[in-house]
Amino acid sequence: MWCQYKALPLVVIFTLGLHLMCAMPARAAGARVSAQFSVSREDLLGMTSALPRRVHDRILARPKDFLQMLGKILDESADLLLLVDKRHPLPADYAPLDIVRLHKDYGLDVSFADVPVSKTIMPAVLEMTRAARTDGVTLVFSSGYRSYEYQVSVYEREVKMYGKETADRESAQAGMSQHQLGTAIDLGSITDAFANTRAGKWMTAHAWEYGFSLSYPFGCEEVTGYRYESWHYRYITRAGTLMQREFFDDVQQYLVEFLHQNRAALEAKRLTQG
Repeated sequence: MWCQYKALPLVVIFTLGLHLMCAMPARAAGARVSAQFSVSREDLLGMTSALPRRVHDRILARPKDFLQMLGKILDESADLLLLVDKRHPLPADYAPLDIVRLHKDYGLDVSFADVPVSKTIMPAVLEMTRAARTDGVTLVFSSGYRSYEYQVSVYEREVKMYGKETADRESAQAGMSQHQLGTAIDLGSITDAFANTRAGKWMTAHAWEYGFSLSYPFGCEEVTGYRYESWHYRYITRAGTLMQREFFDDVQQYLVEFLHQNRAALEAKRLTQG
């Protein structure tokens, strides 16, 4: 259309431009893009500016779908998607109040000692375990909730055995471990060999269906702060894993960082629930 007016005097072009703008359907720059949130496209631009460009573009291409899925996440307990990493530690006294044990209380397969977890995740754990068994796969759980004090000893042991540089790539300092949440689990051998086991391959394909997300994926050490851990999964709800796969490159860290930075603003702008 611009080429059609190229040879016209500037004043005519300006007048025609104003006429066309007035004739277009009204859409204020700050108009909201969802019935659930008083969030405009400009708001989303600001909220997603720190994300990788491909993630940012994916969200801006489908803002209504994004905010609809986001509403379901905000219905869940905030602790289930809390950001816990090397820059965002938990308080030393943080502990789930509903600890249960996978073998003693539910008869699930464990290695080493029994595995404590938050009872909150048990419906998903049990459903996932049953589904794996139906496929002929046995899930063996190796680690769950760890207190702040226990993580001190875990980290110190890693440093003593492998040196601080190596320990920092694969073991969290106290307060910085997702295990303190009670919603993270380790499976199998807790070694790289787990990835190629039947259980490891099954988890890669199906864990997300039950709300479990691989916390430290391959090739994401610069993003997560930890090397690839094929055995470490965190429950972030089914809404969370769906959102992670659909909009956040299937990287948990991107999702929880986004929520950490924007949850309060989104809650304040929320218009409807459910």
